[in-house]
Amino acid sequence: MQRIMKKSKIHTATITGLELYYEGSVTIDRDLMDLADLLPGEQVQIVNLNNGQRFVTYTISGERGSGVIELNGPAARLAAVGDKIIIISYGNYDNEEAKALEPIVVFVDDQNRVVRK
Repeated sequence: MQRIMKKSKIHTATITGLELYYEGSVTIDRDLMDLADLLPGEQVQIVNLNNGQRFVTYTISGERGSGVIELNGPAARLAAVGDKIIIISYGNYDNEEAKALEPIVVFVDDQNRVVRK
């Protein structure tokens, strides 16, 4: 049996931009992606703490050190600049892998700078 488990998350990131007329995705500072073990094109779930929206999209690599967290395409209608979100990635694991899993959690401040991991 395979279990779908939380692999990593970026906790309380701040939306820095919205680009409605763009291919759907979320652009994330590449440094944050690396810390959260996210690859370009990886599926993620976005949870908006301000309005309760939950949706699935995929990642695009943003400029390193920029702090960018930008919703693109239709997802841009589901948030506002300044909203707090959680970006969650999942993986499929067998029972033994799932029991040993220690998900990565990256906490960021209001400028999306890492405060602890």
